[in-house]
Amino acid sequence: MDGCAANPAPRKIMPGATIGVLGGGQLGRMLAHAGGRMGYRFVTLDPTPDSPCGQTARQIVARYDDREAARELARLADVITYEFENVDAGVAAMLEAESYVPQGSGLLFTTQHRLREKRALEAAGARVAPYAEIRSLAELQEAVARLGLPAVLKTATGGYDGKGQWVLREPSDVGPAWAEASRTGAELVLEQFIRFAKELSVIAARRPSGEIRTFPPAENVHVRNILHLSIVPARISDAVRLEAEQLALSIAESLGVVGLIAVEMFLAEDGTLYVNELAPRPHNSGHYTMDACRTSQFEQHIRAICDLPLGDTSLLTPVVMVNVLGEHMKRLMAWLPDADPEAARLGVEPKLHLYGKAEAKKGRKMGHLNVLAPHADAALAWISQSEIWRTEEA
Repeated sequence: MDGCAANPAPRKIMPGATIGVLGGGQLGRMLAHAGGRMGYRFVTLDPTPDSPCGQTARQIVARYDDREAARELARLADVITYEFENVDAGVAAMLEAESYVPQGSGLLFTTQHRLREKRALEAAGARVAPYAEIRSLAELQEAVARLGLPAVLKTATGGYDGKGQWVLREPSDVGPAWAEASRTGAELVLEQFIRFAKELSVIAARRPSGEIRTFPPAENVHVRNILHLSIVPARISDAVRLEAEQLALSIAESLGVVGLIAVEMFLAEDGTLYVNELAPRPHNSGHYTMDACRTSQFEQHIRAICDLPLGDTSLLTPVVMVNVLGEHMKRLMAWLPDADPEAARLGVEPKLHLYGKAEAKKGRKMGHLNVLAPHADAALAWISQSEIWRTEEA
């Protein structure tokens, strides 16, 4: 499969049409909410009954590699999109040949594999952390000697929220990491560890006819490899902000993106921007747009895949998005019914978005709060004092 395969000819999909979504998680749910307000209908394919998206759309309950179920999705939909990149690329390619998938399957194929993704980024002129393909313990030892420590050993496929990753800090870490990683059976890549000052992300949207826009960069804070906060405006210089936005634009253009692409970056201590990874879909770090921008990332994705004019991405208010995990739900529900005098004192307004997931597991993303504020420091102050995210469980 060619990771740079041409996208299908543009086609305007007008309100009243049905949008098919591969994947039934929270991103699909929020797409259906945004698209429903625009007059679109939705159908989703997901193996979990009563999925978050399935609660707001018709659902086909089937595995992602079930080709007959995928054909049923195509029969019911006028256009098909995907809400996360671990859907079966072969099914996406089949749908591309037999129905209308404006995002194509090529970018999905590329971003499902870290080595393919890094090579595509390099071809687009982006800077990535020095890396090496790893096929044996000897190759790992040679790469460690060349790239230095610390470094991160990752599976080339799968893995999210820190899964499928091993941080190597000392030479003694190499053997155990190889033993564990090699048991996965996945291809492996070693990346030099970038000493970064900040983690940033920029979401770009592009429609088939070529119009392209970016959302303001988010400054992201991870806790235990799971996104905890997205701070907007990011606390960076205007020069870095412009460079990050231009980088996302150039990547979207080079890769022929249709819909959204989230470009995750490291801002190194010396001011250099490195692209860490891509996500060709709505992204957790873009949830702030739902309450703080003129157009949300979800509405923008619908506009883009339907080849409608893209919306204004201007930021209306400073905001901090904070994730709600399974371990936070009990305290969140205790907080919810009562007035919050501290929020009033700080002038912040928390906006709650829950995803309709049945079981609150530790580390599972159950929802998020967009904390609107006169300035980001006020939102951060409210979050830091809130009982919802106690330090030991954040």
